[in-house]
Amino acid sequence: MSAVLELTDVTRVHGEGPAAVQALRAVSFRAHAGELVAVMGPSGSGKSTLLTLAGGLDRPTDGRVVVEGVELGALGNDERARMRRTSIGYVFQGFNLIPALTAAENVALSRELDGVAARTARAEARRVLEEVGIGDLADRFPDDMSGGQQQRVAIARAVVGERRLILADEPTGALDTETGEEILRLLRARCDAGAAGVLVTHEARHAAWADRVVFLRDGRVVDETGAESVDLLTEPAAR
Repeated sequence: MSAVLELTDVTRVHGEGPAAVQALRAVSFRAHAGELVAVMGPSGSGKSTLLTLAGGLDRPTDGRVVVEGVELGALGNDERARMRRTSIGYVFQGFNLIPALTAAENVALSRELDGVAARTARAEARRVLEEVGIGDLADRFPDDMSGGQQQRVAIARAVVGERRLILADEPTGALDTETGEEILRLLRARCDAGAAGVLVTHEARHAAWADRVVFLRDGRVVDETGAESVDLLTEPAAR
């Protein structure tokens, strides 16, 4: 399998001097085409930092972040934004939908910004909204939707077009159990279709959808296991 995402000895330090905080410490990590990788760890372990670096939303202090052979740190802001529109889908914990846009408009926006004709982008958006089970809500605004429906829109926005890397930060945190399982099923299906996925979660039952589970603590990778063993995965110091 080819690595869609590769982090090599990545360190991220926030702040300077005595107040500096090392969010990640020499982390190496890969996600391959067709693979869903779950990232677990306690609060402050560096999970969300890993995602923001993988998604080009931040730059590492040291090390390399490569998506589909392109080193994100070598790109300017405009080029990284283009990568996020074309190759990287990001599912935020808080949805981050634009209230003034309908579901279809939210999903189509990145495609339109990338130069796709509005009619084509809206047609693509409606198709992917159908795929996630809310095609009938294409013309509805986010404030008129439930949390689960908004999250489906966020998933659709993350996978529209030919996104090869899908990053999801606690995507089921605000959802009921049944809706959360449906969201994970959608992520799993997209990876089975050839994308690489990285799922940040604190729930072992959610990590069980993944092919591999990587455990972070204090900004370091401290363990890795197959998803079939996720119920046995605890912090090594607690074993």
